[in-house]
Amino acid sequence: MAGVVDAIAGGGGLLTFPTLLLAGLSPIQALATNKIQALASVASSAHRYTQSGAVDRRTIRTKLISSTIGGGLGALAVSHFDSHLLTKIAPIILIGVALFFLFSQSRPNHFRRPLLSEHAFAFSVALPIGFYDGFFGPGTGSLYATAFVILLGRDLTTATGETKVLNTAGSFVAALIFLWSGAIVWSAAIAMSLGGIVGGQIGAHIAIKWGAQFIRIALVAISILLALRLLVQQ
Repeated sequence: MAGVVDAIAGGGGLLTFPTLLLAGLSPIQALATNKIQALASVASSAHRYTQSGAVDRRTIRTKLISSTIGGGLGALAVSHFDSHLLTKIAPIILIGVALFFLFSQSRPNHFRRPLLSEHAFAFSVALPIGFYDGFFGPGTGSLYATAFVILLGRDLTTATGETKVLNTAGSFVAALIFLWSGAIVWSAAIAMSLGGIVGGQIGAHIAIKWGAQFIRIALVAISILLALRLLVQQ
């Protein structure tokens, strides 16, 4: 289920991280294990979006490098900084994302004029969102999708597809770093990864078939639910 949710609008961690805690894992074990299953899920949906032609292969490379660097730096920073500030800020950002898509024009396939070049987007947007993904994570997909729509003028289906590719890069390097920590519970990671791969394929198929309007509604709903979840935790 988390794979389906993540492929459509991001936010699958809303389901998996609390589930791992309920299964008896410590917070650091849950965080590390969740990165492994999240990588499997998002890589599965990224492959589906890429195969469907929803990813611009010509412009994705620089953004891919930036998100990878950001994800690595974020994962390295986990043990050195308190995520308390991010838990305070994240719900506000997510509610802003929901409001943007709720009140944006009803024809989300309309292309807007880009406000940034592809390279400027890579260094000023993909890098910090990648850092956020490696350091904390909830709502990364929503943030990427919003940035693609507002700053690069992408339609929502393309924005979601490219989001999954960048998400995969950041999650991959973060997973490698967590691998060295020895905190991954592999029995849970492998089982959840298999479920995430299947869910990622199903979610990407639904999003591609039903189009941008469906993704827009899902982004609004999931962003609000994720913000409420973080507020309740606090």
